[in-house]
Amino acid sequence: MALELTPCDMESDLYVPRPAQVVLVEPQTSMETLVRLRLESGEDLGHVPGQFVQLYLPAIGEAPFGLASSAGKPDASFDLCVRRLGDVTGAVHKLQPGEHVGVRGPFGNGFNMDELKGFDLLIVAGGIGLVPLRSVIQHLAEHRDDFEKITVLYGFKAPVERLFAADLEAWAQTMDVRLTIDRPHPDWDGHVGVITTLFPALEVVPQRTKALVVGPPIMYQFVLTECRLKGLVDDNILMSLERRMRCGVGKCGHCQINGKYVCTDGPVFSFSEVKHMWEAI
Repeated sequence: MALELTPCDMESDLYVPRPAQVVLVEPQTSMETLVRLRLESGEDLGHVPGQFVQLYLPAIGEAPFGLASSAGKPDASFDLCVRRLGDVTGAVHKLQPGEHVGVRGPFGNGFNMDELKGFDLLIVAGGIGLVPLRSVIQHLAEHRDDFEKITVLYGFKAPVERLFAADLEAWAQTMDVRLTIDRPHPDWDGHVGVITTLFPALEVVPQRTKALVVGPPIMYQFVLTECRLKGLVDDNILMSLERRMRCGVGKCGHCQINGKYVCTDGPVFSFSEVKHMWEAI
């Protein structure tokens, strides 16, 4: 039975979920599952890489998830990749194609792809941080001629925790993709070490390079230091902050950091915007 939700005008009503249908459910690891959705109205979600949506499951609850695909797909679908942690995420993992959910958004300030045109890009993803960056990398692949050298660094704990394996192979055809795991593993013959151990071998021209960084909080301080050592200025280091967004529109204050709301001012910030905000990193 279809989910009975009233489609809303997103300009005037940001609080009513729009009905969407599950198109695909594809496990990525034992903890992460990709869910592909399509609005029942047939319209494109119209998001920017780096934005997020609030996913609503009737009788269970609502939670925010970063978008994991670029905009403008021919079938108007969009992807989320959800780590199983609680009631809502556990229910998401049990969804089946054809089921119905509610979606609010897209929300937030994403990556401005126009401002990245013509630059070398250094993309640094730690663990599940590859999820929101997948929306960026898909956009880069679809508009490859608009960007210069693209380097993707992706670190994860063990081979079984690698996300989007097929995508990584495809991206490596037109981008410099470098992977690493934290510790030696019998099923891994690639680079071993935390993600910052990939930096010494990088050749970076700082004047024409922008870095996009997403990962666990512990990763940021070390990656930001490495970016600065490579000569990148703080304005050219972009990062996405993780906070538990609730309303999505800057009303509840749940995601507030000092005078900024992550759900509206972010989740994407330049390092220069947040480096003096001790709670941010």
